[in-house]
Amino acid sequence: MLSDPTLGTIEFIRNERSKHIRVRILNSGLKVTLPPRASEDDAMKFINSIRTKLIHKQAKLEKGLQTRNILIDENSKLQTLTFMVEAKAVDRKNIYFALKSSTLSIEFPVGTDCATLENQQYFWNGISYFLRKEAKRLLPDRTKQLAYKYGFTFTDVKIQSSKTRWGSCSRAKSINLSLYLMLLPAYLIDYVILHELCHTREMNHGDKFWAWMDKVTDGKSKELRAELKKYHMPQS
Repeated sequence: MLSDPTLGTIEFIRNERSKHIRVRILNSGLKVTLPPRASEDDAMKFINSIRTKLIHKQAKLEKGLQTRNILIDENSKLQTLTFMVEAKAVDRKNIYFALKSSTLSIEFPVGTDCATLENQQYFWNGISYFLRKEAKRLLPDRTKQLAYKYGFTFTDVKIQSSKTRWGSCSRAKSINLSLYLMLLPAYLIDYVILHELCHTREMNHGDKFWAWMDKVTDGKSKELRAELKKYHMPQS
């Protein structure tokens, strides 16, 4: 392990099965996997050859965590549709998740650096597990309710882990919904579901599509669309 003035702490891990030098970017440094015959000097030569690219990606990662306000630590209070996420440092050796009484508690060892990409990924993997369970429990039924109310038909609803789109609809009228919809307030979840249901009538975003959207949102489609853009999915 060494300290680099621009990249932060660089940790080297040797893997007998690895065939190439691999670099994992953390916002606090790098984690480098070495194959059997590679030395730390070899790794540093490789890192220096892509240093500018690594610095750019690291800065982008840090900026993303800050601007999207998704950092999970003791100061964060993340409210999802059905539960609150609370994280705290305790005297234990591992990270623990428990959902009870509408609160998802995350306990982690005292001294844990919550801001590292590795820990943020671990936290969000745990949160996403519970988001998926809640999404599967609630979103298919809500889609059926809205479809019945407005006279739409669809073939299937699937819950996926997309971090780029809240939802999608195929030409076969199969609807995909991101589990991260559970991070939105209920009325915006309905907006996304209605958006996909309208695609069962109009696959494009032409005038007819937006006419349908205005019909099912009391003329508030543009307003709701603008509000949805204020929300972001976790990128950890």
